[in-house]
Amino acid sequence: MSTTLNERIKQTTFSSEYQEAMLSILVAADYLNTKMQQACEEFDITSTQYNVLRILNGVYPEGHPRCEIIARMIQTAPDVTRLIDRLVNAGFAKRTKSTLDARLSVTIITPKGRDLLSKLTPIMQRFEQDVRKKLKGPEAKSLTKICSQIFSD
Repeated sequence: MSTTLNERIKQTTFSSEYQEAMLSILVAADYLNTKMQQACEEFDITSTQYNVLRILNGVYPEGHPRCEIIARMIQTAPDVTRLIDRLVNAGFAKRTKSTLDARLSVTIITPKGRDLLSKLTPIMQRFEQDVRKKLKGPEAKSLTKICSQIFSD
């Protein structure tokens, strides 16, 4: 039983070790999401918008159609079209027509979006360093494997 989890959610007993494990994962994810969201708010974007910019930066100078962005997102978002609209309106991304299929709109990160990512990257790397201080390499690999078992079908 995790004393830290008990203190965090003020609960001392669980229906099973599986419930405790699920709650531990949810609390850890919330902790990381909150830290990321706070960092992104300093730059007037959401962590979901950061994720989309990171995805687009990974294929720069190419882009992705909306369906491919959705497939690569860490957290599902209810309206990716509006999310992309906000990035385009802020100048962080632009839309073009696909050269392979004129019916498809492709979103590409702009130099302004890449500049924003270059400012956010050191902050996100500090979060990774914080995790490194708390987990040894084999523990991180084990956690990755366990999480993969949970979210794979």
